[in-house]
Amino acid sequence: MKECIIMESRLKIAVLSGKGGTGKTLVSVNLAYTAKKALYLDCDVEEPNGHLFFKPDNLTKEDVSVKIPYVNDYLCNGCKKCVDFCKFNALAYINNKVKVFSEVCHSCGGCMEICPESAISEINKSIGKIEKGNLEDVTVVSGILNTGEASGVPIIKAMIDDENINEQVTIVDCPPGSACIVMESIKDADYCLLVAEPTLFGSHNLKMVYDLVRLFKKPFGVVLNKTQDGFNPSKEFCENNKIKILSEIPFDAELGKLNSDGKIVSKENRRYHDLFAKLLTDITKEAQNEAIINS
Repeated sequence: MKECIIMESRLKIAVLSGKGGTGKTLVSVNLAYTAKKALYLDCDVEEPNGHLFFKPDNLTKEDVSVKIPYVNDYLCNGCKKCVDFCKFNALAYINNKVKVFSEVCHSCGGCMEICPESAISEINKSIGKIEKGNLEDVTVVSGILNTGEASGVPIIKAMIDDENINEQVTIVDCPPGSACIVMESIKDADYCLLVAEPTLFGSHNLKMVYDLVRLFKKPFGVVLNKTQDGFNPSKEFCENNKIKILSEIPFDAELGKLNSDGKIVSKENRRYHDLFAKLLTDITKEAQNEAIINS
């Protein structure tokens, strides 16, 4: 059934939502499947689930680590310059020793540079991994954050900055919300697609990511998911703010069953294949028009 959409130039699309469960992964997975030679990046590193739909073959795993300070107690003279320098409170002087709190360390290396006794060096700390595989023409990359780690930003950075991956279409399945990990996910995007539910809570969360993409000055559009007859607060928000609605996905029992069974709906259902193929084409046109305007 798969009919690929051939793009004229490389395009990176970031798919966002203000909270989990809006259908962000549904949209991301199906956009990637309907594209030709696509790259799917699951940047929701705390709860990656795109692989449950793709079930990729030829899996490889790569560890992701960060640098954290290591203090040589024999060289340390207790001056506490490193403690005073650290703005993240990752260092403390306790019982005549410098204590490192790696959970809040931002790996800036400043404490090592400022130490007058060269008592601080750096060691690697594993924070997670990246898994790569493929399904047909889709390269599937999932970031997985170790339990208990505070930030998945280094994993997302490693995924997005991977120079060995150079597909024509990249779909970035962003984490929900608008925190730092989302900012890292969209920083290089050519176009942002915001997914929203038809509820008051959904419109509130839509506003969160709407404010974020405007802050980053990214071109964007909206997909309204689970639409039904009657009042739709998210649609009203789009109309009031002159936001382009690119597609509406109806509340549908068949789609819900396919999705809950871990199926790619555009692969299983011709109607939804056409819907996501059209959505990808419309996004491409929007991104190209934006590029022409800004050139």
